[in-house]
Amino acid sequence: MLMSVDTDLMRALGDPLRLRIVTLLARETLCTTHLIAETGARQTNLSNHLRVLREAGVVETEPCGRFTYYRLRPEALAGLAEGFGELAELARATRADDRKRACP
Repeated sequence: MLMSVDTDLMRALGDPLRLRIVTLLARETLCTTHLIAETGARQTNLSNHLRVLREAGVVETEPCGRFTYYRLRPEALAGLAEGFGELAELARATRADDRKRACP
């Protein structure tokens, strides 16, 4: 059965700043202060993007004193990759079928 690609997750990752945040969090768990320093984004802008990523299930938070640390949820990205992998396999099979039906 073909798995569908999560369009909400795609929208969440479609923004360049959110994709940059995800790339940074793939390497390490970071707090908002570190993410501001790495991205150059303003705190309110960054917080809004982090909220979108949390709601999409891409990141999770871990409070630590007065700081909040963000961690990437790899299973969210793995599910997306699996969906695209299935679409790629379907496309390969379709191309093979198309060659069999090629016009004379």
